[in-house]
Amino acid sequence: MTRSALLEMTPERIETATGDAKSMLEDIKAKMGFVPNMYAYMAKLPGVLEGYLSTYEAFRETAGFTPAEQEVVFLVISRFNGCTYCMAAHSMLADKVSGVPADVLAAVRAGEPLPDEKLQALATFTETMVDTRGNPDRPAIDAFLAAGYGEQQILGIVLAIACKTFSNYVNHLAGTPVDDRFADYKVD
Repeated sequence: MTRSALLEMTPERIETATGDAKSMLEDIKAKMGFVPNMYAYMAKLPGVLEGYLSTYEAFRETAGFTPAEQEVVFLVISRFNGCTYCMAAHSMLADKVSGVPADVLAAVRAGEPLPDEKLQALATFTETMVDTRGNPDRPAIDAFLAAGYGEQQILGIVLAIACKTFSNYVNHLAGTPVDDRFADYKVD
């Protein structure tokens, strides 16, 4: 599925970018070997790219989730928000990097019940947090805590929502094309 751009944006390119945008894109290319399309659009306002990268790193390093749990959180948020770019990118990461079982990945991509109870509790609470704009009811919190998660992970979901707000919203506006590296994971 290709999303139509809502705003006519031209992505920043290392060759033509200046200042912070140029240095950030050069750093990304040095670390990743390429500049993802999403980053090129975010670099139009370097503070957006910086905000995304800092919340992404903080979520990965401090939220208290395993790599597989992290991908479930990112995928649930992106699916709920309808972000086809992030669904493709995080599906590839889930499959190739984070060790998400194939049946779990298929279920989360489809919005179906997950075959793992703890991951299902994580997916349910994450979706509740997005749907209620961070205002879940007490039973939702209690169910999440009863599944073995804690306060740190609740705040981690807040951090992931902030991160995905940067990426999902920019991708909606730009109609960001899925990079070749993620193409096998495009959603219809």
